Amino acid sequence: MSKDLNSSRIRIIKPNDSHIKTEQRKDLTKYALENGKIISTKERPIASVPPITGRIPSDEEVFDSKTGLPNHAFLKEHFFHEGRLSKEQAIKILDMSTASLSKEPNLLQLKAPITICGDIHGQYYDLLKLFEVGGDPGKMDYLFLGDYVDRGAFSFECLIYLYSLKLSNLGRFWMLRGNHECRHLTSYFTFKNEMLHKYDMEVYDACCRSFNALPLAALMNGQYFCVHGGISPELKSVEDVNKVNRFREIPSRGLMCDLLWADPIEEYDSARDGSEFDPSEDEFVPNSLRGCSFAFTFKASCKFLKANGLLSIIRAHEAQDAGYRMYKNNKVTGFPSLITMFSAPNYLDTYHNKAAVLKYEDNVMNIRQFHMSPHPYWLPDFMDVFTWSLPFVGEKVTGMLVSILNICSEEELDPESELQAADKSIKANSEATKEANTSSSEKTSSAILEDETRRKALRNKILAIAKVSRMFSVLREESDKVEYLKTMNAGVLPRGALARGTEGLNETLSTFEKARKEDLINEKLPPSLSEAEQEKIKYYERILSRAERK
Repeated sequence: MSKDLNSSRIRIIKPNDSHIKTEQRKDLTKYALENGKIISTKERPIASVPPITGRIPSDEEVFDSKTGLPNHAFLKEHFFHEGRLSKEQAIKILDMSTASLSKEPNLLQLKAPITICGDIHGQYYDLLKLFEVGGDPGKMDYLFLGDYVDRGAFSFECLIYLYSLKLSNLGRFWMLRGNHECRHLTSYFTFKNEMLHKYDMEVYDACCRSFNALPLAALMNGQYFCVHGGISPELKSVEDVNKVNRFREIPSRGLMCDLLWADPIEEYDSARDGSEFDPSEDEFVPNSLRGCSFAFTFKASCKFLKANGLLSIIRAHEAQDAGYRMYKNNKVTGFPSLITMFSAPNYLDTYHNKAAVLKYEDNVMNIRQFHMSPHPYWLPDFMDVFTWSLPFVGEKVTGMLVSILNICSEEELDPESELQAADKSIKANSEATKEANTSSSEKTSSAILEDETRRKALRNKILAIAKVSRMFSVLREESDKVEYLKTMNAGVLPRGALARGTEGLNETLSTFEKARKEDLINEKLPPSLSEAEQEKIKYYERILSRAERK
């Protein structure tokens, strides 16, 4: 009897029962957007955006079966779709490149026709555009002046693709070292983080080994001195370049440092006529913008060109609005004494500059400009969308909790109103005691106090949740500042930084940002890793203690 009774209470609901709501049977392969448009959940909503390839290619695809060299045509398309290599494939290409570069002298001897390119800075999709403008690298000679990595989100792709082109076009494809091709700067800027996100430390170390093998300068057609940064007071003859030991980290002073870090002075074009012959004129001054090396003058350039029988210095290292800049003409030759090339259009997605390459052929110099190309977007520090959106989700959830618990009016939440209400209640209770017995009075007073305590507890809960909601809002809106503060404080935010909202966060950050902009601006040589670590510890201890006292 008991078994039958229990069974009679069980009801089996079949999918075709008429009482099931329509929502339970809706087609989950379709989704309605806010504008009413229906899209398929099985297809990509924006088909015009190329899909990302998720597979690791085989060795047969990456390397040519006959020569064993990297297949640059395959790598070009694979990287275009944001594909990655296996760790072994990446290290093999890097080691092959290091071995090839190590055989080259510090000073390359190149001949025209040739295309000369400036900074790339991890802008892979613009690099592909560069080859469209400059010509097929399989048919044209190329010289790159350095700075292939950092700042952009596709530094590894740029480096590997360029290395694959070099290995496949030996004797026609040349790469010089830039100031960013070192462990010091790549640790400070974005390349190391990119490598740890896409690969690991072993691949990053292989990249750094290849950096040390890159040549330092080139002499093109016996007329043009090509280098990343500029000239040096220690550079009397172009042959002095070959005396440098380049297989190391870039030093903070000396000839090697100057070749990669030097700039022309800001007043280079303002030099008066004849100043190159005036012994009282300076040739080199300390480079305050970079924090290392020198800034060279028009006089220094003319003296160097004359001593070596050259026409001009061609360098990179500085962003240019037009993609290039030709400086003051040498009165002796009538040719620009200095030319700067920059080949990263819309640098950092903020400069809105053009890029340019220099094509030299038949003693004719042509400069071709080009604009930026569309590229995939990466969140800051290669953050994934879940990590990025978590503060937003938290803010919405706490907002819902506030709405659920917010059953009190603003007047009830006002502390002064609560005190006034409590005073009135106590006063009324006091008058009532004159006409009531003692037990009744105690009961009424207890009820009032209990009600007041409950109201205060509810108010405190709502305010606490509202405070959490505000913190999530700050986390979402100021995520870059929050990450920076956490980094500077051993992964923990300074106490009270979020509770005071955006204003408090800005106040906590203000001293950090001022110091960073004044002392460690992006164009300046960062301190060594050990020095930076010690300075950070001392500096941020002072800042954090100051923030906690506020």
